[in-house]
Amino acid sequence: MSRLSAFLLGPWRAVLVLGVTQILAWGILFYPPVLMMPLIAADRGWSLSFAMAGFSLALLVAGSTAPTIGGWIDRYGGHIVMAAGSLIGALAVALLAFASHPAAYLAVWVILGVAIAANLYDPAFATLGRIFGTGARKPITYLTLAGGFASTASWPATQLSLTFTDWRGTYLIFAAVLAMVAAPLHAFALPRTKAAPPAMADNAAANPPTYLPASGLVFFLVAAAFASYAFIPSGLAAHLIAMFGRSGIDPATAVMIGALFGPSQVAARICELVFGGRAHPLNLARFSVALILSGFALIALFGFRLWAAIAFAIMFGAANGLLTIARGAVPLALFGASGYGRVLGRIAKPFQVMQAMAPLALAFVVEHSGDATALAVTAAFGVVSLVCLIAIRRPKA
Repeated sequence: MSRLSAFLLGPWRAVLVLGVTQILAWGILFYPPVLMMPLIAADRGWSLSFAMAGFSLALLVAGSTAPTIGGWIDRYGGHIVMAAGSLIGALAVALLAFASHPAAYLAVWVILGVAIAANLYDPAFATLGRIFGTGARKPITYLTLAGGFASTASWPATQLSLTFTDWRGTYLIFAAVLAMVAAPLHAFALPRTKAAPPAMADNAAANPPTYLPASGLVFFLVAAAFASYAFIPSGLAAHLIAMFGRSGIDPATAVMIGALFGPSQVAARICELVFGGRAHPLNLARFSVALILSGFALIALFGFRLWAAIAFAIMFGAANGLLTIARGAVPLALFGASGYGRVLGRIAKPFQVMQAMAPLALAFVVEHSGDATALAVTAAFGVVSLVCLIAIRRPKA
């Protein structure tokens, strides 16, 4: 059997399948609201804040359902749970085009929250953990390389669709893509079999790794570290470009600087794949948070001068790219592959809640205290995250 045939017929096919479906899921369920919400609000006669509240509600629902969905993936597999999630997402996205009453609109976002919990990184990582066991770190890294292009594909595709149809038509197209592309790929192309466990060196075989129980202080520190970090990308994604503008950077340049975020994520993940395989995931997470805190220190010292803004955007993107890998790899290294999906879901619960709260909380701080205070508050969450990560002790062999 050729290497290509072995790849296509073996467990590594999961990385290819999930790479495609992650681009579709992120590009349909997560990224379009920044372009669609002003159109929905104007069309329905609602305030922009009410329209955005639907998306925040979806993230809260996603967090509350994540442990259950992770447990289902442990039990039934991603080929069932993620396929159902894609169909639920297709239904909800289609309903969004017709939800003209405020209560119906919020109800649709509740359904979309379930779809988010069953389609994005956490269920994909859980699926890879079920297939590859303790050897899932490298597949997770490869998967995040594909996911890093989701925003690059989504925003231009959404904007292109809006040139020949309205937001309703665009969401109906998205629904068709989830139902006719993502769901069949999940259902029929994801491998059912598990990969052979990774070969261990003689010293590792003689001293097999031990794992910690997914409870107690260590689990709390892991969940608190990632939840605290979640405030940073969620809050900055909603406000950073506006902060650039208020600092005197012209709008076109501010958007170009913001666009560095995606390529920086991908570049950092490539570096991790090439050079970081031997580093423990905890050290990867610590380095990532330290990197973004260095970016905040740079802005505190020099302000949003053009070169400093560019450097901050690159550091922010690189840190987030590495943290995404660590979110999947740290629980696997500390708690093992048994029950991995549910463990990821439990960690995702506070993460999603913080992700939902951050844009609104940071908007309040900006309005009442200004950008400098908002950046200081955001950096403080990074400090909390780093302290939690430093306090975690690895299990001994």
